[in-house]
Amino acid sequence: MKLLAGNSNRPLAEAIAAYLRVDLTKASVHRFADMEIFVEIQENVRGEDVFIIQSTSYPANDNLMELLVCIDALRRASARRITAVIPYFGYARQDRKPGPRTPISAKLVANLITEAGANRVLTLELHAGQIQGFFDIPVDNLYGAPLMAPDIANNLGSDNVLIVSPDVGGVARARAYAKRIDANLAIIDKRRERAGVSEVMNVIGEVEGRHCVLVDDIVDSGGTLCNAADALLAAGATSVQAYCTHGVLSGGAVARIAASSLDKLVITDSIRPTEGVRVTDKIRVLSVAQLMGEAISRIASESSVSSLFD
Repeated sequence: MKLLAGNSNRPLAEAIAAYLRVDLTKASVHRFADMEIFVEIQENVRGEDVFIIQSTSYPANDNLMELLVCIDALRRASARRITAVIPYFGYARQDRKPGPRTPISAKLVANLITEAGANRVLTLELHAGQIQGFFDIPVDNLYGAPLMAPDIANNLGSDNVLIVSPDVGGVARARAYAKRIDANLAIIDKRRERAGVSEVMNVIGEVEGRHCVLVDDIVDSGGTLCNAADALLAAGATSVQAYCTHGVLSGGAVARIAASSLDKLVITDSIRPTEGVRVTDKIRVLSVAQLMGEAISRIASESSVSSLFD
């Protein structure tokens, strides 16, 4: 087994390598003056089972192109199997046509990864489960619940805790969290007027006197979580925390979270935390290195990955 790290999230790649007790493969991944990406694998990988660890987070296009070039380099170096380990799968929110003459970019990215030469994909908490069907190669989609649900239970217990979905589309995810810690469920009904802007409409469920935990897969601008927290507190909630797998946190999101009525936002390091995230006491980061490292180990040994969620 060989591990190759891209530049998008080197600390996570190093943590995964430490968990697996494997050295990262020596490689040169850099850019020419005109920003063209160049990759040179500096170890023999012929006949090897190689895992490329690369999130396609900001800058999404650069990191995606870097992943594709790494896959091509490994394929031409005669690697036996190439697994693209993508802790955060960019373009996942473009999984359908929201209007006429718009792309399904998640399918395009799936095609690019497949055509570049990847044999399988390992990812974490896809925005929509059906994206697995966009690939013609095996996809292992891990979930944040096995990591985050125990953290919720350890910090808040299970008594008087209410799991809240910030929108109707996330009910299945919230139900999975609620089942794991034996808690009740509530839903925020919101109306989104345009991309990146949300307006909370109604709270469905009994939240008065409860410690509410909002769960979602992605926090981007933070507007949805902040509005949802205000609505829950107005409905009588005792406190509001949020658990989101992918901390995109674009623009002024960190400042918005810091000034919000949220007690705490917990994210993972699927996307490399910025300096602003690291110095903000309202945001806490959990590492997915052990979860992804165990999945990589099981793929390499042809063991069950689904049993990680039992």
